[in-house]
Amino acid sequence: MALLATAPWGTQTALQKRLGFSANPLRGCQHQGLKKIVDTAVADVHLLDLSSSTAHKPIMCRASAPSAVMAPRRERDPKKRVVITGMGLASVFGNDLDVYYEKLLEGQSGVDIIDRFDVSKHSTKFAGQIRNFSMEGYIDPKVDSELDNCFRYCLVGGKKALEHAHLGIEQLNKIDKERVGVLVGTGMGGSTVFSEGVQSLIKGNDHITPLFLPYTLTNMGSALLAIEFGFMGPNYSISTACATANFCFYSAANHIRKGDADIIVAGGTEAALVPAGLGGFAACRALSQRNSEPQTASRPWDKGRDGFVMGEGAGVLIMESLEHAMSRGAPILAEYLGGAITCDAYHMTDPRADGLGVSTCIRKALEDAGVSPEESMIGHCLGAAGGLEAIATIKGMITGWIHPTINQFNPEPSVTFDTVSKGKQQHEISVGISNSFGFGGHNSVVVFAPFSP
Repeated sequence: MALLATAPWGTQTALQKRLGFSANPLRGCQHQGLKKIVDTAVADVHLLDLSSSTAHKPIMCRASAPSAVMAPRRERDPKKRVVITGMGLASVFGNDLDVYYEKLLEGQSGVDIIDRFDVSKHSTKFAGQIRNFSMEGYIDPKVDSELDNCFRYCLVGGKKALEHAHLGIEQLNKIDKERVGVLVGTGMGGSTVFSEGVQSLIKGNDHITPLFLPYTLTNMGSALLAIEFGFMGPNYSISTACATANFCFYSAANHIRKGDADIIVAGGTEAALVPAGLGGFAACRALSQRNSEPQTASRPWDKGRDGFVMGEGAGVLIMESLEHAMSRGAPILAEYLGGAITCDAYHMTDPRADGLGVSTCIRKALEDAGVSPEESMIGHCLGAAGGLEAIATIKGMITGWIHPTINQFNPEPSVTFDTVSKGKQQHEISVGISNSFGFGGHNSVVVFAPFSP
């Protein structure tokens, strides 16, 4: 499950004005990861909260829009068109794509009391903790013994994405590995290895694992995947807090469009559910403290919300040039139409009051994608969240079903749109955007659509 960072804010009215909305501001609104879904009759905004308290919480907003929406002006050059040919994940619901999305559609919560370490002295005692994580067949037990969870999730998510893209060992040996890259980012890196190493030194131990430094580096997930498969294309990590995975998708697509690579394994991974991580967010007064009701703790658009819920996991996409995908007969799940990144240049944790950085990022992404901007809203996710959002967005396009937003017991009266609070909804989706906005003012937007030759 992804790690969601949320904070009170009151910038929605300014942003809505820039994007054509007219609605009242929402006081103390939790930042949400968003999806924009445009159909021929209405502009539907699908908001996906990656707080692990619901494992994921979506919201569908229905608002008036012109009866006809401009068709996407897509790139026509098959060398520059970027398609999604595989997806892989590690989540609180397991590693299976279909099971993951079925749980979302059912509105199940993946949150419970933390049992990985003693939480008796912590003000928040619950999270979307991954339990019984299966690495069988994906990670050699000898390698696994000292791996940080951050990189376990990355390796399993990445390998499952390659499998999903029909890129097994035999198929990989038929392609040019110098033109395959890896961009899997993380906001906080190997938190467990780092925390345990520091504690060992504090206790006066002379010896810490020689993997202490390598496994705390944020680039190690991308490196490990490349080392195992021999991928010699662009390889690095991006760390932009909540916007990390989207930055990776954006950069991966640009590498493919420039001709630097044919395939890039891209996404985000996070495993910050350690005492220091939990305590750090609690010190920021950002976490829900609803310890007696962990499964209903995260309450988007609810007047009783009191903070976010930590989680962990990874979400990885196989991004590939259309020309290369078609030449090998790859399954094409969706198309990446475009994206954008900007910076608020304002504050370490708070968004700009006028929403300029966010609104500019959304407009630039829609322009890059060739999509007419009708409307949108904003959200805030950390680390792996964008990767899991992207998978949920694409699964929504494939299945035609939008998953519900649970735990809405006392909705904000100013929220007058449909938040999909009463169960999943069926929609024909033609365009979806995923917005991730991170600490430091990092804004990112990526745009997906069903593939059309």
